[in-house]
Amino acid sequence: MTTQPAPMVLFVCVHNAGRSQMAAGLLAHHAAGKVEVRSAGSEPADQLNPAVVEAMREVGIDITTERPKLLTTDAVKAADVVITMGCGDTCPIFPGKRYEDWQLDDPAGLGLEAVRTIRDQIESRVRDLITELTA
Repeated sequence: MTTQPAPMVLFVCVHNAGRSQMAAGLLAHHAAGKVEVRSAGSEPADQLNPAVVEAMREVGIDITTERPKLLTTDAVKAADVVITMGCGDTCPIFPGKRYEDWQLDDPAGLGLEAVRTIRDQIESRVRDLITELTA
């Protein structure tokens, strides 16, 4: 009996400092190795959004070692599912890939309370995604 490799999910937003980092952290945490997770940005920031780091810490997920990464065509090609979060036309599209666009507020410049709301919206979607990918 051969086992299928874990599906790979790539989360993409412009700066890879907020939404995509929260999504990657939540998916990695909840999927517990059943899904491979990556994130990237079309114009990566210098560092993660501090309010995002704090909001994730509150739910027991440490993303302090993560760094914003540049989106590459190789990363998109390697992914089974590409989830964009407001990167507009800058995200490369390849035929045959599963794409989703999650419309979520950008946490840049927002306070912790607003970032918590975005985190919770992402967590709900991530849980649904895990159910779909591991069914």
